[in-house]
Amino acid sequence: MSKQLDQLFPGTFFISTVLEALDAKTRMSGEVLRKYLMRASMAGILIGLLYATNYALVAAFDAIGFAGTTLAPLGKIAGAFSFGGALVFIYFTKSELLTSNMMIVSIGVYYRRIRPAQGGRLLFHCYLGNLIGGFAIAIPLCFSTVIDGAPLDQMLHAVDVKLAFLTSGPAGLADLFWRAVLCNFMINVAMLLVFNGFVKEDLTKSLAMILAVFIFVFLGFEHSVANTILFAIVGLKEGIDLGLAVGNVAIALVGNFVGGGILIGLYYAYVNDASGYLRKHPEAADDEAPATHSSR
Repeated sequence: MSKQLDQLFPGTFFISTVLEALDAKTRMSGEVLRKYLMRASMAGILIGLLYATNYALVAAFDAIGFAGTTLAPLGKIAGAFSFGGALVFIYFTKSELLTSNMMIVSIGVYYRRIRPAQGGRLLFHCYLGNLIGGFAIAIPLCFSTVIDGAPLDQMLHAVDVKLAFLTSGPAGLADLFWRAVLCNFMINVAMLLVFNGFVKEDLTKSLAMILAVFIFVFLGFEHSVANTILFAIVGLKEGIDLGLAVGNVAIALVGNFVGGGILIGLYYAYVNDASGYLRKHPEAADDEAPATHSSR
């Protein structure tokens, strides 16, 4: 890309990186589906372990008395930071997480690198793998004493809050939806920083991912995969209202797609699409056109 285009469309490297990642994911989910599901399952396992750690930390600080009160607020901070490690582990183990793939698929559809039906198939397989991994980690957590006591109480309280969105009328549904939008907006802002080529150091990438997750956990945003795994753990351990749980996840999925797939994916795909500019200013192009140009 010429210097002029690079200044006008600074996210072209980000788009190229995402499209290359999408090509690999599409091949994996089509040609080696079993291994793709295993990669997605690992993401579910990591989320389950780090989410349990989050609630264990909240419970541990809540049990500490100090000057007539507890250190619960500090536990909320510590738990939110600990859960941020899940996204870091997922990224560096090359596991597959639904919510970040929403951004990648949306960009691929915009640039016609993948058809909507193919994108939907990829996201379905990713969520299926995340679900398998979630149940895989829920079983040892439920049939051991790891989360017994205060951690389980914290999980039960969280489930009650999440399911209450469904019984609070339109206002509760809207609350759930917008929390899901903001959740995946933050997740994919972090992935934008990871993929854009401007951030080189792994430590900085890790801090960006941890901070993004910290924000969504601390503010109580809604993550469809994390909710699915939490519901699986609590459901196996204590039982759960399946209808409300499915409703929560369904709305969170839509909100997550809006936040990550549209507000980040489609937004950055459009603002970095140089094809319209090049039609008006063909002299700005190099001899070799960038691979990310849309055919629109």
